[in-house]
Amino acid sequence: MFDITSIGEGQIRLTAPRGERLSNCRTLRMTAACSEANVCGVLSQLGRQASWCSVLPKGDLASRCLSEYRSVGVDLSNMIRVEEGRTALYFMEPGEPPMPSRVIYDRLHTPFRDISIEDINWDSMLDTRLVFVTGITTALTENTCRVIRHFVDEAEKRGVDIALDVNYRSLLWSAERAAEVLTPIAEKARILFCSRKDAKEVFGIVGEGAECSRKLRERFGAEYVVSTDQTNGVYSSGPDGEENFPVEVVPIIDRPGAGDSFVAGTLHGFLSGDVRQGIEFGKRVAKYALTHHGDLTHINPAELSIPTTTDIIR
Repeated sequence: MFDITSIGEGQIRLTAPRGERLSNCRTLRMTAACSEANVCGVLSQLGRQASWCSVLPKGDLASRCLSEYRSVGVDLSNMIRVEEGRTALYFMEPGEPPMPSRVIYDRLHTPFRDISIEDINWDSMLDTRLVFVTGITTALTENTCRVIRHFVDEAEKRGVDIALDVNYRSLLWSAERAAEVLTPIAEKARILFCSRKDAKEVFGIVGEGAECSRKLRERFGAEYVVSTDQTNGVYSSGPDGEENFPVEVVPIIDRPGAGDSFVAGTLHGFLSGDVRQGIEFGKRVAKYALTHHGDLTHINPAELSIPTTTDIIR
C-alpha cells in the first residue's frame, strides 16, 4: 500500500522573530512539526506513498498540524485522534553568531506519550516497502519506545526494509540510554543515518570523513550508512565502498527540518535503488529547506531536478 510509513509526535513550533528573545518578543510564527512527518511530507511531494501515524487530540492546534502535512499529500488514515489532551509544542529562539539557537520543549502530558501497541493498525502500517523510525520518538517515554521497537521487530519479520535516523537529542535523553535503545534497532536497519557528532556521543565511534560511516556500518551491519558533518560534508559507506560528498554553504533563513529533508531525499534514491543519487537529491532539498520557514519543506521537484518516477531516469 505504501512506500514508507512512520510514527512520531505531531507538534506545533512557535518561533520568535530573528533578533528577538522569547522572554520579550511580542509575536511568534506558528508552524507544524514532526521529524517523521517531515520526511513523509517531502517524499509525498516526490511522488511516494507515505503514511504517518501519531496520536493527536481534537482541537484547533492539532488540526493545524494535520492540515499542513495533509496539504502535501501525506496519508493520514493511520492517525489516531482522541477526545481530550494537549498538542505538543516547542519554542525556538533563532540565534545569530555568536549566540546559538535555543529550543524549549513543551511536550509533557500529551496523548502520544501514552500510545500503546494495541492502538495502531499494524496491518496498514506494515503494508509498506520501508519503515522509518528516529531516535526522537524512542526517547520520549517507555510507551513510545515500546511501540517503535514493536514496529521495527514486526517489519523485520515481514521482510520490510528499516531506516533509522539516530537524531540524538540531549534534551530528551542521555547518550548512554540512547545507545542502549538504538543499538538493537540499528542492527536491524538496512539504511542508517547518523551524524559524526552523534556517532561519537552515542556510540563512541570516531573517524574522519567516510571512515566514521564505515565504522558504523561495521558495528551494526547496515547495508548503507550515511553520515552528515554540518558544512564539512556528507559521508557514506555501502557495498561499493566509502565516498565523501561536499556540501554547499547557503544563507540560513530557518534551520529546523533541513536534516529531515536530507534524509527524505536520500530515501527517495534508496527506494529507487540508488543511494548515491539519493544523497545528491537530499543535498538539494536540504539547501532549499534552509532558505525558507517551517520544519516541513515545501518543494517543487521539477525546480530541483528531482525525478518523481519510481525509477530514476538517467
